[in-house]
Amino acid sequence: MTALARWCLRRRIVVIVLWFAAFAGVAVAAGATGAAYSNDYAMPGTESGQASALMAKAFPGRSGDVNTIVWHTERGTVRSGAVETTMRRTLAEVAELPGVSEVRGPYGGPGGDADGGRQISADGRTAYASLVFDRDTDDLDVRQVRKVVDTARAASGDGLQVELGGAGIALTEAPRAQLAELIGLGAAAVVLFLAFGSLAATFLPIVTAVAAVGTASAGISLLSHTILVADFAPMLGMLIGLGVGIDYALFIVTRHRHGLRAGLSVQEAAERAVAVSGRAVVFAGATVCIALLGMLILRLDFLDGVALAAALTVVLTVAAAVTLLPALLGLIGMRALGRRERRRLAEHGPRPERPAGIAARWSGFVERHPRVLGVTAAAVMLVLALPTFGLHLGTSDQGNNPAASTTRKAYDLLAGERGEGGEGSEASEGGEGSDTRKVREVREAGDARPKSGFGPGFNGPLTLVGALDGPQDRTAFDELPQRLRAVPGVAQVSGPEYDGGRGTGVVTVVPDSSPQSRQTSDLVQRLRTDVLPAAADGTTMRVRVGGITASYDDFASVIVGKLPLFVGAVIALGSLLLLLAFRSIGIPLKAALMNIAAVGSSFGIVVAIFQWGWGSELLGLGSAGPIEPFLPVIMVSVLFGLSMDYQVFLVSRMYEEWRLTRDNRRAVRVGLAETSRVINSAAVIMIAVFAAFILSGDRIIAMFGIGLAAAVALDAFVLRTLLVPALMHMLGGANWWLPAWLDRRLPRISIEPVPGTGGAVPEAGGAVPGQPGGERPLVGA
Repeated sequence: MTALARWCLRRRIVVIVLWFAAFAGVAVAAGATGAAYSNDYAMPGTESGQASALMAKAFPGRSGDVNTIVWHTERGTVRSGAVETTMRRTLAEVAELPGVSEVRGPYGGPGGDADGGRQISADGRTAYASLVFDRDTDDLDVRQVRKVVDTARAASGDGLQVELGGAGIALTEAPRAQLAELIGLGAAAVVLFLAFGSLAATFLPIVTAVAAVGTASAGISLLSHTILVADFAPMLGMLIGLGVGIDYALFIVTRHRHGLRAGLSVQEAAERAVAVSGRAVVFAGATVCIALLGMLILRLDFLDGVALAAALTVVLTVAAAVTLLPALLGLIGMRALGRRERRRLAEHGPRPERPAGIAARWSGFVERHPRVLGVTAAAVMLVLALPTFGLHLGTSDQGNNPAASTTRKAYDLLAGERGEGGEGSEASEGGEGSDTRKVREVREAGDARPKSGFGPGFNGPLTLVGALDGPQDRTAFDELPQRLRAVPGVAQVSGPEYDGGRGTGVVTVVPDSSPQSRQTSDLVQRLRTDVLPAAADGTTMRVRVGGITASYDDFASVIVGKLPLFVGAVIALGSLLLLLAFRSIGIPLKAALMNIAAVGSSFGIVVAIFQWGWGSELLGLGSAGPIEPFLPVIMVSVLFGLSMDYQVFLVSRMYEEWRLTRDNRRAVRVGLAETSRVINSAAVIMIAVFAAFILSGDRIIAMFGIGLAAAVALDAFVLRTLLVPALMHMLGGANWWLPAWLDRRLPRISIEPVPGTGGAVPEAGGAVPGQPGGERPLVGA
């Protein structure tokens, strides 16, 4: 590391130019080729995946996305002359817009549906038209889609409400990350300036992180052409990269400033900062990458792209921290210190730095009261983790969008909510919502459709696709709709429809509960295990259940089934690294427990906000709903990596003191006193960056932002500065126990250089840290 730092310092202009050229080159290539992001949840081996494949083969015209134009009137019905005239004209105008392939409304005639009555609600106040664009959603021109939205919504007024929904329409509501980035960077800059007191030093971590994240973002765009990469992967990578990138640079710059105040030259201070803190940064970055790449164990294409994209971002942030940052440190010279610090150094010379202030007092307080503080911290983490036991995995849809969005209003109008809210509470808590009861009461009265809208299940119908072989199978499939109408939880059944060769049939089932509801998931399970096998008895008919809810349930079940293996692998790899680094059984075990505690508590907060809806609308995150199935996997990866960072920076200093004194109490006290300030500063920066992404407007990214911000806050302020040192005080020398036979067989790795070998920073008077007369350095800072 010293040789690398020396080379970067001596050729700092070359290093800066190379980074700029790399960023510009990748950005130009990404701009020329564009991106090919995808949110393909399909899993060919699942039943819903098989149903989708059959549909695409037998009915290719029905396999794409269909958008809707929904209108509702409070006075009269949608069949009234004024409403019909207005909407006929509006639909005709929309049909003539560029990018629109077809608009099929309920009024008959050109562009109308022969059976348009199906597109008008039972009370006659709500209707919809299907809208098909001339290309796939991923290839649509957002400007053309926005023109469609503006044209359709212009018909609103005089008691008529017009809204639009669908995957294509949602492009006009796509999140813009620029605001979140600027707010996060601004907050980080404030914290850095308060910590450094130097404008030049403040911008070094930010410039380093932005260079790495910008290059990674363009690289992810190129990566999307070779593997499946989710559309939220670039923003997720940006979120992680900005957080860890600024933190890694902070640790090195803090060490560099420490060396300058100790009287070292700029060259020597930078070299030793990279040699000492740079090793910890590389080790910490490696643990984050290992945790992220652990997702590859799941063998899910959707998550493979996310893992590689996030890992690429972390690798580039580490590379920038140990190459670009030293070059920038050499460029600004002594301006890494504030004016007062430079003046004090010139007048009084270097002075030894000893832990003092709040950090030292807090460390002593924890040493005196480890049991009380440990129990208190554990109780706080347990209470926050309780909501995790009610975790409901599913996929949010446009019913979870912010209440003011047109896609949410269209969803609610179709469901019969009249734009007053979604189905999130019902979906998340599993109870029978008011709309479900209303639909059930209507059905019992003999009408299959609700009096208001089309029912909560209209937004997520189930598609039953049958593979038929011979007349006996077709007869059984013809009888299937009548059998389905008697199944509890079914509101409407339409079909059957057949392809040209009558070898594939389709029946559409509309549940009487929302797509995210547990009742709908229960209906899917009941159809698969009871109803459809009974209907196929005595035939060779094979009917598969597909549709939005079925595909989400299958996706969630696959992930949940593989989650124990994934978590076990991540914990094992992380513990092995700590075992090699600290030659201790206790340190890895405590780290694993702390990481699990951080994950559980942060998930409790995510469940309370997004699944229970505590403040989600106030934050502009839409209504309550289920938690995305892939969120646990990605958050476990990221949180285990980030938690390991703080564990490394904290325990490294304790381990160094333990090796010198063999006094556990002193090792824990000194380690906490000397590292808590920089860890807390780093945590505040990371929390600010993560929390800023709540403003991105994307529900998934907001989940990550809140979850990661909460986890870092709990990890830094409860676990690493309270529970971990309290436990280490109580365990005493057992913290550092390792069987002799295992010690002999384990390879030796070193996060920090051995004191006195060139990695330590000499204090005033030329004493070497770790030797008599010298102060010990702050490890990892």
